[in-house]
Amino acid sequence: MGKLDLKLYRGYVNDVELVVSGHVFQSWAPDKYRLDNKGIRHAVSIIHMFRIKPFPNAVVTLKFKNLEISTKTLNDGFFRFTVPFNEPLESGWHNYEVSCKLHNFGIVNVGEILKPFDSKLGIISDIDDTFLMSHSRSFFKKIYVLLFRNINNRKIFEDVVKHYKALSMAGQTNEVASNSFFFVSSSEWNLYEFIDSFARLHELPKAVIKLSDIKAGISDFLFTGRGTHKHKFVKIKEIISFYPHLQYVLLGDDSQSDPYIYEQISKIFPKNIKAVYIRKTTNSKTKVVSILNNIESLGVAVCYFKFSHQAIAHSKMIGVV
Repeated sequence: MGKLDLKLYRGYVNDVELVVSGHVFQSWAPDKYRLDNKGIRHAVSIIHMFRIKPFPNAVVTLKFKNLEISTKTLNDGFFRFTVPFNEPLESGWHNYEVSCKLHNFGIVNVGEILKPFDSKLGIISDIDDTFLMSHSRSFFKKIYVLLFRNINNRKIFEDVVKHYKALSMAGQTNEVASNSFFFVSSSEWNLYEFIDSFARLHELPKAVIKLSDIKAGISDFLFTGRGTHKHKFVKIKEIISFYPHLQYVLLGDDSQSDPYIYEQISKIFPKNIKAVYIRKTTNSKTKVVSILNNIESLGVAVCYFKFSHQAIAHSKMIGVV
């Protein structure tokens, strides 16, 4: 049957429910390709990440503490366990295990699951052009940078790490504890390892990462990140509904739909949104300013900034950090 590969993503748990997810492939998983190749080799690695073969209807088994349960993958090889869970669990990161067996061949992988520390704050951030320079406005530039700039040559906005670390530690007195981070993007699951490795390289806070449906072909690759942004809205809504006792800081940019999505979220969760940060990727746009004014009228602190040091100053001013 050839290869069998299993990729797991960071999950999360509250006092009553647990969510973990991943993909099963009939080929190498996208994270098997090196991210530090140079030039054309890097381009080939990226293209291979989109030439994967998902495995539909494969049986996967989750083991976590006293829980053991099986399900099957969806048509695109994706699986998700959303299961009741009320065992006592310490705050922090915990390991879980998923196995997949086919005929006489099996594979087991270990992933991580987050039980948030006690806090009043959750942070939800976009990725492209919010902390990772991606040139989302320009189709050709975005594809060029993705193909020919390896992980060591991709750029992060100045002072982003400083801002995110301050948000991570805001209100925490215990050195081990931190506020929970979620990265939500229109990029596909194919790029999970790239995003996670980039975040680790720059020492951004450890986050649960939620991406868009996986792509399995070169034609799909050309439209990377250009799908509907509705999934971002759905995933942000899901996070806030899962941890409704938290207040949230939302970070994004004006290159795509973040202001519109954050406006909707602020309307739906009138008690949960503490602040909205939108990075300017071009000159101020009247439409964006109008949307942000409306968000502000809902009692949410708003910052439309070009440089992260401005966002940090705003966070200090409103007492978030």
